Amino acid sequence: MPRPLAAALCALALVAACTPEPPLPQAAPAPTLAGEISLRAPRPAEGACWAHQIRPAVIETVTEQVQVRPEQRDPSTGAVTRAASFRTETRQQIVSDQIPIWFRTLCDEQMTPDFIASLQRALRARGLYRGLASGDLDSATIRALGAYQTPRGLPSATLALATARELGLIAWETPR
Repeated sequence: MPRPLAAALCALALVAACTPEPPLPQAAPAPTLAGEISLRAPRPAEGACWAHQIRPAVIETVTEQVQVRPEQRDPSTGAVTRAASFRTETRQQIVSDQIPIWFRTLCDEQMTPDFIASLQRALRARGLYRGLASGDLDSATIRALGAYQTPRGLPSATLALATARELGLIAWETPR
């Protein structure tokens, strides 16, 4: 291969290697179920079932250093003759109170073993459930359901109607 051609191919390969790749598409944010929450008891409606739960209070622990004695300085030189002393104080404070919440859920007659098995398969497909699709609403299923709903704004292990729709387990109602 002639030298100029080889040099040109090397330069082309070098330029191609330096070209930045297009950015990867960002994953869509997890949908939120917070819009499904009501802070008031709903009015009874034919064919509508609701779950009631208490959203726990949020408490944070605050740790502070509090000065017990200030430093002392030599008046003539300004040098520190005694260091300040501090103590650590820790307290808990309520960030938000507990709140009763209501949300639509499936009615008991809809929670059949076949439906629960479908729920287990849907949660397993998302890496949240590791058991067999037994159709039993066992503790592993309840934990997986809570792990699915909590990051979406519904801190509950009770299946919300919106979650069942989002998982493709029931049809979406179309507005009339």
